Amino acid sequence: MQKTNVARLLDAAGIKYETIEYSYTEEDLSAQHVAAELGEDIEQVFKTLVLRGDRNGLFVCVIPGNFEVDLKLAASISGNKSCEMIHMKELLPSTGYIRGGCSPIGMKKKYPTFIHESCLLHDYIYISAGIRGMQIKINPRDLISYTDAEIYPI
Repeated sequence: MQKTNVARLLDAAGIKYETIEYSYTEEDLSAQHVAAELGEDIEQVFKTLVLRGDRNGLFVCVIPGNFEVDLKLAASISGNKSCEMIHMKELLPSTGYIRGGCSPIGMKKKYPTFIHESCLLHDYIYISAGIRGMQIKINPRDLISYTDAEIYPI
């Protein structure tokens, strides 16, 4: 199993986690597919979304796989008047990650990060390990601490 940058960063920080591989296709990079492959509830498979606010630039929302981001709420909690998802072509240059492999850990730059409050209902959640086909199983409190994430009902 390949060691990703996300895993190396968590190792260096002394944070416990597990890496889990899964199969994927270019046609289905959804969190629903990941949850089915892992045999886990979709509520525990979190996706990482990168948005651009009209005032404060890029920020990150980490939400359960079965949720859609509320753009008005996301703008409000990030100190913006409005926001939108960044274009897919901007993802790699801005974060170092590609669609289906974007992690809130180890982006090129540290962006303000907001995580859905439901993460605290679980002993562990899954986030991308930074590549397609691999997830990190992590305690949500460790993720919040490491990323300096703020908890909101996004």
